[in-house]
Amino acid sequence: MCGITGWISFDRDLTREEADLAAMTATMACRGPDAEGSWLARHAALGHRRLAVIDLAGGAQPMAVDTPDGPVAMTYSGEAYNFTELRDELRRRGHAFRTASDTEVVLRGYVEWGPALADRLNGMYALGIWDGRTDRLVLIRDRLGIKPLYYHPTEDGVLFGSEAKAILAHPLVEPVIDTDGFRELFGFVKTPGAAVWSGMREVRPGTVVTVDRAGLREHVYWKLAVSEHRDDTDTTVAHIGELLDDIVTRQLVADVPLCVLLSGGLDSSALTALAAKAMRERGEPARSFTVDYEQRGDFAPDELRGSRDAPFARELVAHVGTQHHDIRLDHRELADPSVRAATVTARDLPFGFGEADNSLYLLFRAIREHSTVALSGESADEVFGGYPWFHLPVVQQAAMFPWVTASGLDPSGHPTKLIHPDLLLSTLDIPGYWAQRYAEAVAEVPGPDGEDPHERRMREFCYVHLTSLLGMLLDRKDRMSMAVGLEVRVPFCDHRLVEYVFNTPWSMKTFDGREKSLLRAAVRGLLPASVADRRKALYPTTQDPRYVTALQRQVADLLSAAHPAADYFDRDALRTAAAGPPEAVHRDAREAFERVLDMATWLDVRRPVIKLS
Repeated sequence: MCGITGWISFDRDLTREEADLAAMTATMACRGPDAEGSWLARHAALGHRRLAVIDLAGGAQPMAVDTPDGPVAMTYSGEAYNFTELRDELRRRGHAFRTASDTEVVLRGYVEWGPALADRLNGMYALGIWDGRTDRLVLIRDRLGIKPLYYHPTEDGVLFGSEAKAILAHPLVEPVIDTDGFRELFGFVKTPGAAVWSGMREVRPGTVVTVDRAGLREHVYWKLAVSEHRDDTDTTVAHIGELLDDIVTRQLVADVPLCVLLSGGLDSSALTALAAKAMRERGEPARSFTVDYEQRGDFAPDELRGSRDAPFARELVAHVGTQHHDIRLDHRELADPSVRAATVTARDLPFGFGEADNSLYLLFRAIREHSTVALSGESADEVFGGYPWFHLPVVQQAAMFPWVTASGLDPSGHPTKLIHPDLLLSTLDIPGYWAQRYAEAVAEVPGPDGEDPHERRMREFCYVHLTSLLGMLLDRKDRMSMAVGLEVRVPFCDHRLVEYVFNTPWSMKTFDGREKSLLRAAVRGLLPASVADRRKALYPTTQDPRYVTALQRQVADLLSAAHPAADYFDRDALRTAAAGPPEAVHRDAREAFERVLDMATWLDVRRPVIKLS
């Protein structure tokens, strides 16, 4: 896992521009703490920061191959889980390898197949290849968008990078946020391809972007498609189990310490059990980590979290025998302004998941002391239909993104986050923006003619979760993990599994009357019954009132200082909530505190130019 960046210019000699490339590459240092490298030619400059995971000695980048028609150079972030099979095929085609890295396999795969290499890769990846044979840049992003990749066209070429900050470090780019960018910030809906920053784009998942003297072109090499599902329930469950076993085994390949993120829920417990079994067969121990909180008082169940994670995690650990670590966080760490600054800097943007981002960052920072790679259960809810709102008729019937409806946000307004109403309803028109984005997303949903209306509706549910919600969650996980140099792999995002489950009927996905029926059935034999039957609980947050008190104090200080971040919020409502007892602070006000503090931090750290029309 690494950080990549580059600059293509057809009108200047980039061998003289090493300083600008170095500045772009330096912003990726946290993504690649082990090494840095650059490759410069007349019209192409590639930068790389490396987190060494496979072939620690031989995988240095950028990596280049000289051909009779010109050099082919690559800067690459990610892992190709089928690199062994691809290397064997390339050897049969006459390629010789100098290293044992997947990087060289990907590079030589491009030399052999060109951009069609994308169709052959199984993994998570974002890569930029300068093809000196044809003077063109090829950008490729993985099918689900696990690894980020941004680009910014210029008058004579393009800039690109793993994160927006790499592009913003270039003197040609001004850090401008326009109205549509601001809508993306506030809307809690990720539009595929939108990068928030004016003039910048994100390579869409499953897409190849090609840049040459003729301009920029996009080619979609993968998207969710419809195929007839002919397997019965038992066969489907068995196939999912076989896929998961293969996926986890592939994703355990690393030359550095590896672990599993364990919440004690169905998804992470399934991965932990599969990983423990595979590593036991190799004679190696499996490591697992769980986050928990130091707090006053007992845990109080609510509508989002019916139980604590730790007891279920311990039961799973006893069942499968991992080497386990509990990471316990307290309110002081969570409220530390330096932690918020780290998470906002990692995102490049405000308005992530507030405390959940802070705790995830702290968890990953602690894990990094023991492991370099971690497996995560992210995306199982999107793939298998695990969120509670999948099963609520009132949400199913609403013509809106399901998580927006279910979270209690009123599509006719946005009263709950204490955002300034003039900004929300007039300048940004968030309800109208949501409606437009939702209509565009649903219009893309494939489906057979004559599909049952309810099956069609639930296919739309699954599609928008996989294309509009999952992107936010993957981006969050990537940013918080790479901010501390930890590689997080997401087995449930394997495209073979996603394609197969997407095309199973909703009635089969819920055959036992519960959420994630297929996943539960596929892994039940690996888990204690209590874990297999545990109800969905969202990512945990602290219930310690001292954390809320710290937020209140910070917001009050911000308001007293007349910080410009407060201009985007209802000052009176913030002031009232900040002055009351912490026990009376509603969840919506707490989230508003997080947002205004994020906004203030972002304005101070990034200093964007905001142009609203």
